[in-house]
Amino acid sequence: MEKARCIMIGLLLVILSGTVFAESEIPGLIRSGQYSQGTLGSVNQPGQTQQSSDGVYSVGVYPLYTPELAQGEGREIIQIFCRFCHSTTYITMQPPLPAAIWEGVVNKMIDTYGAPISEDSARQIINYLRTYYTQTARKQ
Repeated sequence: MEKARCIMIGLLLVILSGTVFAESEIPGLIRSGQYSQGTLGSVNQPGQTQQSSDGVYSVGVYPLYTPELAQGEGREIIQIFCRFCHSTTYITMQPPLPAAIWEGVVNKMIDTYGAPISEDSARQIINYLRTYYTQTARKQ
């Protein structure tokens, strides 16, 4: 009898604690992010917010689209090989990088992460990135 009573009290506590935790907010999160359609090629900047020292933050709206890669020779190769492992947003979100850095990034994807890219395809990818995603290309 005593054992059954302890089990019942334990179950009651588990049920009550579940509802308490279910209603509590995640620490530091004011509201969850919202996904919405956006205009390609433009990023809406949020208004300036007051930073707090207590770690509480707010998540804004996330775009649902991946920015287009620049049109040009090698674009198809990028879309074939790079999208095996990640979105092409990884390319478009980078700051304009020097040509040598792009070569290092492609080699890292092959050597470190094991991307299955042939030498010829790697050369085409590097040439594309050097042509469209360096400081001089972005100034045009």
